[in-house]
Amino acid sequence: MANSTELVLVRHGEAICNVEGVVGGERGCRGLSARGREQVHSVAKSLAQEHTTAPFDVLIATPRRRVLESAEIVSAAVGLDVVVEPDLRGPDHGEADGRPWTAVKAAFGGPPQSDPGRSYSIGGEPWNAYLTRTAGALRAILNRYAGQRVLVVAHGETVESAHTLLLGLPPGACREVRFTVGHASLTRWQRHVNRFGQCYWILDSHNDVSHLHGMCDDNV
Repeated sequence: MANSTELVLVRHGEAICNVEGVVGGERGCRGLSARGREQVHSVAKSLAQEHTTAPFDVLIATPRRRVLESAEIVSAAVGLDVVVEPDLRGPDHGEADGRPWTAVKAAFGGPPQSDPGRSYSIGGEPWNAYLTRTAGALRAILNRYAGQRVLVVAHGETVESAHTLLLGLPPGACREVRFTVGHASLTRWQRHVNRFGQCYWILDSHNDVSHLHGMCDDNV
């Protein structure tokens, strides 16, 4: 449809920090696992096929290691350079970075979303602060590339942020509403302008893992 913008979000493949259950910030992230690389090659192949008939205009990634490794694989498949958006990075974990998630959640009394206005570690970013930062980055991206097909390789939290922004969810909704986002999954949003000049966003698909052929997460 004319005047439409499409946002395609790709979660990174399984990472070593995911396998080990540790907080994967700048220190804790050691890149993709072997399985994660297989997952990303699979989604990259699917995206490359799509790109031949409906080309993407830009490939954006967040700066964390597991995301950059995923984006490099996608970049090679679709032939687009990676544009790194620092403000779209995953949560800033502070002193929790590199620690076991079980210990961090036990000390906090749940995941970061359970008390979104409070930091879950010294120097850590509260969930609401993360949403504010990444929502601003997403708005800027969507304005910059209005009317284009935007491919973003990022985190599961990025998908949650996009849903919060585009669904207009209120602060604190994360206490009751969450989204499953599998490794190397695809989520698609489309912004349409109809013949009356009315604009609206459509969630076209969420957590699509059909391209993984048995390599998806056990809980997806």
